[in-house]
Amino acid sequence: VQLQASGGGLVQAGGSLRLSCAASGRTFYSYYMGWFRRAPEKEREFVAAISWRNGRTHYADSLKGRFTISADYAKNTGYLQMNSLKPEDTAVYFCAAGSREPTSAYDYWGQGTLVTVSS
Repeated sequence: VQLQASGGGLVQAGGSLRLSCAASGRTFYSYYMGWFRRAPEKEREFVAAISWRNGRTHYADSLKGRFTISADYAKNTGYLQMNSLKPEDTAVYFCAAGSREPTSAYDYWGQGTLVTVSS
């Protein structure tokens, strides 16, 4: 599985961004697509995940209500809509694919896309 993330950039606090992750390489039906982020000098953390099989979503508790994960199955592309962004959301965001546990177990990773939120 190959994953290509895009959509990062610079945004002011309170603004929005939508990240995209295009998947290719094999049938994605049985996978989760997840988003993670790594802020400067912090550990990588789970953001959100969506099941390609049934559309079930999972979110980090701290991000519920501001971030929304979705998918266009026809395009094999996942999205992360981020609203009401805060400076502490600044991080490199990674998309990933796995078939085991949606919040932590991923086998394939895309390159990161940098999101910078200015105050």
